[in-house]
Order: sequence, then C-alpha cells, then structure tokens
Amino acid sequence: MTTKRDYYEILEVERNAGNDEIKAKYRKLALKYHPDRNPDNKDAEDKFKEAAEAYEVLTDLQKRQIYDQYGHQGLEGSGFSGFGGFEDVFSSFGDVFDGFFGFGSKRRSKSRSGADLRYDMTLSFMEAAFGTESEIEVSNVDTCPECKGSGSKPGTYPETCSNCGGTGQSTHSQGFFTVRTTCPRCHGKGQTIPHPCSNCSGKGRVRTSKNVVVKIPAGVDSGSRLRLTGEGEAGTYGGPHGDLYVFINVKPHELFERSGTDIICHVEPSFVQAALGCKMKVPTLDGEHILKIPKGTQPGDIFRIGGEGIPSLRNGKRGDQIVQVFVKTPAHLNKKQETLLKEFEKIESKKISSKLKNILKGSSAKAAL
Repeated sequence: MTTKRDYYEILEVERNAGNDEIKAKYRKLALKYHPDRNPDNKDAEDKFKEAAEAYEVLTDLQKRQIYDQYGHQGLEGSGFSGFGGFEDVFSSFGDVFDGFFGFGSKRRSKSRSGADLRYDMTLSFMEAAFGTESEIEVSNVDTCPECKGSGSKPGTYPETCSNCGGTGQSTHSQGFFTVRTTCPRCHGKGQTIPHPCSNCSGKGRVRTSKNVVVKIPAGVDSGSRLRLTGEGEAGTYGGPHGDLYVFINVKPHELFERSGTDIICHVEPSFVQAALGCKMKVPTLDGEHILKIPKGTQPGDIFRIGGEGIPSLRNGKRGDQIVQVFVKTPAHLNKKQETLLKEFEKIESKKISSKLKNILKGSSAKAAL
C-alpha cells in the first residue's frame, strides 16, 4: 500500500495558507508537470495528479477541516478518493486551467474567498488552565452595507463587460493552443460598474472593525491556535469570508510551572520538618492542599498530587501537580539553637566515627585472612 504524501507538503504551503496562495502554488506545479510539457513521463503525470488532488481537498472548506483533523484516513469515508486520470482533473479544475492551457469552457467565477486574519491574544496562567471567554476587537474588511457587495450605487447595476462578453477573459489562438488571458477592461470580473457606490468606491467592501467573542477551551498553552471559521475578511462578489486565527500566548505564573498537563511547584520545609516529618499547606490551582512530608525527606525529593494539573485539550482529563522539596536552612540562629545544633552534631559525629571503626575492623579482618 502506497503512503500518501502530506497535501501541504505537495503544494509547498504552510498549514494556515489561504486559498489564493494555495491556488498560486497549484498553478505553478500544474504548469511544471503538465503532460503537454512532459510527454511519456510517468513521474510527472503522477505529480500532476497528486498536486490536483491536494488542491481539490485544501480549497474545499469541509474536506480541509476533515483532513486537518484526521489526515488521509478521514477522507476515505467522505466519498473522495483522488483522481483516476487527466479527464477527472480537467473536469474538476477547468476554471483553474483556463488562461494558460485553454482547457474547459466554463465561465470563470468572479467570487473570491476573503483573506484570513490573525489575532495575538495573551492569557493569564489560570485563564489558559481553565478556559475563558473574551471579546476582542478585530480590524476587518467587510461587505459594504450600502451596495451589499455589488460595488454599484444603490438603484443601479453592474453591466456585462463589452470587451469579453462577461467571461472575464480575452481569447488568443497560438498554434494548437487557445490561450486565455485576463480581460484588461474588467480585470477578470466580467462586469464593469458605470455608477460606483460612493461608500466603497465600487469595491463592494469597506474597512471596519467588529467585536468577536472568542471561547478559549481549558488547557491551551503558548503556541496554541484557535480557528474561527468565517470571521476573516469578506470575500468578493459573493465569495465566502476568510477565517480568523487566534494565536495564544500564556503569561508565566509566580508559583507554578507547566510541563504538558502537569504543573510543578516548590515547597521549602525547614530541615527539622524534613527530618521529623510534617504536614504542609501546598498551593494548587484549586486552592490549598495538605501534603504529608514523611520523616527523612531529602532536598530534591518529589511528591505527586493526582488530578491537580491542567485539563487535557483532547479529553479534559487533568494532569498531576508535582511538588519538589527544597529544604530551607535557617540563616539566623539564637544561642540556644546553636547549642542544640552543636549537640546534635556531636551525636551525629559519634555515629559516623562508630560506623567508620566498624568498616575499618571489617577491612582488617579480611586482610588477615
């Protein structure tokens, strides 16, 4: 079974590429690997069909969403199975090939998708951990409210271009090929606007700003990206809106560090508490937790509190809180404390001396044997 290449890799675009960039990359590859330029070249034929398949998926909103989430396997049950030959390619993409191969006789659609937008959002550690809802203001290009996107003054209408007859293309014959180029009079729109709308100057779109409510799911982290479908710029001539991509940046917390869905914090028991054991109040994302520090706890020892971490974006299950111990040494001692510590040191020194004597005796006995 042949493993399919990634569609974004085939078209040499980033995963957030817009339709215009995808189409431009596809045109370039189609020209390079077209069968008329590569006769009897099976490798070029395969790359030509491969690029066409990638283009068909990535410019279809529904198929692209399925592919982004589930990959090639997700498309297997959607009725899409690629192309069997060049006839399939041309029947699906006649409008793309019009203008440089002369294939297809369909009139080119004037509509174009709107551009995607980017918004950078900064969240607090707690907002990212538990999710939040925020209203943001986005500078945008939207459909003109006066002409409803037609570009014509209200009460008037666009006229069919007299130069191209509404096709948006000028046709020229060159040998065996019919070459179509963009009409210089209507610039490919197929229509002219004799009475442009005064609000948008005939463009059909105006720059504006709008408020968008963004729902942040629990568990996002710096680098997470949220896609708000249809919240980008308006398309032209009835084309769909682009998308709004919200990129997340999370501010650091004064007590917690994050490691995946786990969080890490530090506690500082005194050396007496560490030696004798104690119960300490430990801060968590949900409040305080009583942690039992056992006798003889050493600096660097780690304890885990289950279910007190960050919720997973995938299934909502929370990670753990990892508590690392840093034993605190007192910086200022009174005379009584110093006396007690010196006495403690004498006892410890006797233990060490006795242990060393036993080790030395054992070594002497082995040497005698």
